[in-house]
Amino acid sequence: MTTAEKLTLWLAQLRDTGRGVLVARLVIAAAGALAIAIPGTAAWDQLDLIPLVAIPLLAATVILPDSLAGVVLLLTVTLGWLIRAPAELSWQLVLTAIAVVVTHLATAFAAQLPSYVRVERRAVRRWVVPGAIALIIAPLVAIAAALVKGADVPGSLLVTVGALVLATITIWFAAGQRLGRD
Repeated sequence: MTTAEKLTLWLAQLRDTGRGVLVARLVIAAAGALAIAIPGTAAWDQLDLIPLVAIPLLAATVILPDSLAGVVLLLTVTLGWLIRAPAELSWQLVLTAIAVVVTHLATAFAAQLPSYVRVERRAVRRWVVPGAIALIIAPLVAIAAALVKGADVPGSLLVTVGALVLATITIWFAAGQRLGRD
């Protein structure tokens, strides 16, 4: 296939892009921008390298959600967060965590679909329900972990890991997944 044919095919696919795919990519762009911007404005002074690396990765993730760019973007934001973020809970920390979760979920949804596919409402609903549960559970787990850590409860790491496992299982079953083979 020549370059002209590839470009023509890509433009035809872009023209036929479905609304669901566009919404997923807009969510990736918005949540990814928040995940990059919020730590930059926070009091913990994010590393200057993080936005320089994360912004091109975000652009690549929006364009090619099924590429490695999404994983590297999430790792970059999370690494920048872990290096300099304070140990105490703040609203910037919670919003960054929510933005990372939303970016991850939207990227996972968009990565499954070719850009030209038409997404039915039923498929979007199967994505929104686990996403909404994740948005609710992520701050609850963070608050519970902060309370357990502040109480100096023995085994607080196990409590935190248990809460994360419970959240993962809840999202798994909300997405309609099954344990056994069908």
